[in-house]
Amino acid sequence: MENNHSKIIVEKYRGKTRRFVMGGIFMAIALLVYFVFGKSNSPDSLTTFNMTPGGSSASLPDWVFPTGSYLSFLAGICLVLGAYQLVRGFGKLANAFLALVSMIFIFSFLSWAASGGSMNLAGLLRITIIRAVPLTLGGLSGILCERAGIVNIAIEGMMLTAAFVSTIVASLTNLWVGMLAGIFAGAVMGWILGILSIKYKVNQVIAGTVINIFATGLTSFLSQKFIQKTDYQFLNEPGMFPQIEVPVLSKIPFIGPILFNHNIYIFLTIILVAVLSIALFHTRWGLRMRSVGEHPKAADTLGINVIKTRYISVILGGMMAGFAGTYFTLGSSGRFDELLTAGRGFIGLAAMIFGNYNPVGTFGASILFGFFDALAVRASILNVPIPSEFLGMTPYLVTMIVLAGLVGKGHAPAAEGTPYEKESL
Repeated sequence: MENNHSKIIVEKYRGKTRRFVMGGIFMAIALLVYFVFGKSNSPDSLTTFNMTPGGSSASLPDWVFPTGSYLSFLAGICLVLGAYQLVRGFGKLANAFLALVSMIFIFSFLSWAASGGSMNLAGLLRITIIRAVPLTLGGLSGILCERAGIVNIAIEGMMLTAAFVSTIVASLTNLWVGMLAGIFAGAVMGWILGILSIKYKVNQVIAGTVINIFATGLTSFLSQKFIQKTDYQFLNEPGMFPQIEVPVLSKIPFIGPILFNHNIYIFLTIILVAVLSIALFHTRWGLRMRSVGEHPKAADTLGINVIKTRYISVILGGMMAGFAGTYFTLGSSGRFDELLTAGRGFIGLAAMIFGNYNPVGTFGASILFGFFDALAVRASILNVPIPSEFLGMTPYLVTMIVLAGLVGKGHAPAAEGTPYEKESL
């Protein structure tokens, strides 16, 4: 009884702390928007947002507005929301209002950056969607493994291996066979991770690191030995999946070119997010997999084969990472280069944690990461007096804030990283 009472007191203290911290964040953003973004512009400065991506036929007039007036209005909204959060708090809606204030801050930054000039807002959002694809798929790979209790640090190596294999096979056959070959390569790497982690009970972080090092060394060696040489250039010409314009929807101004004019990877990613969300939280298979990750002993007692379930999950995670790897060559660049995944597997893991091990949350976090990745390039073009490296690290700062529990606690599976020992009768 006393223990429960103590827990209630602790939760109330945490809730009060989050209320004040979040209210302080709202107020700080209001001051930043008004004094740093708003006051730094001349009274007659205008911001122009181009609402049509380059090359799109679905045109929309540019959005031109007075920078200072808009930023003052947005700062006032943040100030009111911050004052209310400090005095009474939004309760369960606090995170929703945090998302709203964050969007206001991002819009204010873009307005300030484009003040006196123009920025292609539609193009920026389109690139954001594209750059979020491999991060989302990497995060989904992590979810499949870690929801079953297996830490998957090897996403980067799985993606790199699949990218290499898909390039070779697609160059010799066609794009679809290359994609399937890459997915199979990811499955093999997932199976290896399962053997090391489940059968031999190797420390899962070490096992994943070994796979990453092995994949990096092997693909770099084979790339230098063969496909980078003139005699074998035909092995590095896989081609790329074409753009797909969704009839009618792709012609909608602004929204159409951003969401409905991409190659097959973007559409399949959205479908996979929806399918995995349903499978994890609304099917018997998902319940069993999550139970294995939370309390494997109890799951075993109920007749669930813990070892088999973990093997299936880690192989599915490998297949998802393999699919992500094929994106880099068959959906993005059309060729293989050494280390072309560039740490996207690790960023996918960060998106998974930020998204609280939830497919939809992971997709949202990947959108945020992709946005700042795209913004870092645009900011350098606009000569914004902020280093692009700082913009690039912003999502990681946000992730650390989330992990610190200031906007709600993340919940990793309880048995994550713990090998299962089946008790003998």
